[in-house]
Amino acid sequence: MKKSFSSIVFSIAIIIAAYLLGDAIINRNNGQGNISVTGLGNANFTSDLIVWEGSFSNTNKQLKLAYNNLEKDKKIITEYLISKGISANEIVFKAVQSRKDNKSMYVNGKYAGDEFLGYVLTQSLQIDSKNVETVEKISREITELLNKGIEFYSQPPRYYYTKLADLKVEMISKATADARARAEKIADNSGGQLGDLISAKMGIFQITGQNSNESYSWGGAFNTSSKEKTASITMKLDYLSE
Repeated sequence: MKKSFSSIVFSIAIIIAAYLLGDAIINRNNGQGNISVTGLGNANFTSDLIVWEGSFSNTNKQLKLAYNNLEKDKKIITEYLISKGISANEIVFKAVQSRKDNKSMYVNGKYAGDEFLGYVLTQSLQIDSKNVETVEKISREITELLNKGIEFYSQPPRYYYTKLADLKVEMISKATADARARAEKIADNSGGQLGDLISAKMGIFQITGQNSNESYSWGGAFNTSSKEKTASITMKLDYLSE
């Protein structure tokens, strides 16, 4: 009797195990898969803000004279920039930097001390303007100051876009739409249907110069040397496949 009861329990266990195994196989075969796609959104745009920097110096053995001459140069530069179309409030002069200029002296090949040549005072300026073409033109013509006896050292302009936040939102929308279209195509080609969105992950925001050979960076490229730029972003979407 005891042996018969054990046999019955064992048989029931086998039946239950077989049922569970069969159900697992059915669920596995009919289960939902995933579709992972990456979409791209990009846009060309023209910078609407230019930042231009430059500097000028004056050297004199008397510190006061060096400063007075620097102030005269500053006035001439300001008048020149305003005459070219720059607003006075766009011109920002930075603090004056000073250093002593010395020349090493040698007698019969041996160091004999330093000769004091004078105080070198340097002042830099920065212009932030939305008049991109005007400032761009001035940065190329600034050598005209040489005719006024001023040596002005110009830096290459930097270009920015003030509506970058809005552009980024637009590009995310484009990248998402592009990714969904790819996912729908994959689902259709496989004879299935696109299910719910599981996750969405935004890639790195990149800004490069148009028609340039700049490569993308893992940390995100941010070009400031080109007026005409291309921005791009990727979106990775994961969908259920039904």
